Amino acid sequence: MPARVSLFVTCIVDQLFPKVGLAVVDVLERLGFQVDFPEQQTCCGQPAFNSGYREEARQVARHFLDVFHDADYIVVPSGSCTSMIAHHFEDIFDKEPENLERARRLESKVYEFSRFLLEVAGVDDVGARLDEVVTYHDSCHALRELKVKDGPRRLLGKVRGLELREMDAAEECCGFGGTFSVKFAEVSGGMARTKIDSIVRTGASAVVSVDSSCLMQIQGAISRVGLPIRTLHLAEVLASR
Repeated sequence: MPARVSLFVTCIVDQLFPKVGLAVVDVLERLGFQVDFPEQQTCCGQPAFNSGYREEARQVARHFLDVFHDADYIVVPSGSCTSMIAHHFEDIFDKEPENLERARRLESKVYEFSRFLLEVAGVDDVGARLDEVVTYHDSCHALRELKVKDGPRRLLGKVRGLELREMDAAEECCGFGGTFSVKFAEVSGGMARTKIDSIVRTGASAVVSVDSSCLMQIQGAISRVGLPIRTLHLAEVLASR
């Protein structure tokens, strides 16, 4: 088992949900890893990339490559950011051979949090306990680009006291989509309402996902209608005792 893991905390976790980053560290340290947090880290470049600003995305991505160039493993508590680094760095560096090669070398070291636990740490039971009924939301990038589906459910299945109830629209988008939720607010809101209706039908008191951006969208919709349902990142569940 490798000793050193570098945490790429992501913009949303850093600015809005720092407790998720702390939960990731707690779980990894509990498993015996030494967690490194490069303080020079910023963004992966995904917001600029998704909005069509390729050069701005490249500038941010170059900085990422510089900061994490000597990492053994990079753990990311986000499917969307993991996908950006592992898949789309190749797109933005297609005309920069040196940086393209650097990106390819880094690709095999980048893991979404749940995949790291299962595929590198080789564990599905981290000793967590949470006495609660939860449902799981499949975030678009994690599910469709990283094929992360069964892993988080397997990890949740080992949490003592937890009951997982599947929603009928688990794989449907929550409507966030980064700038999509701003540019197409009405469509985004409608998608969120569909998701909330599906969550309510499960009777769960919490929604779990591997992407804080989705959870932010879902929590906002839940709060606006006053439902007693909370959102939790998978790391927060696994850090529970």
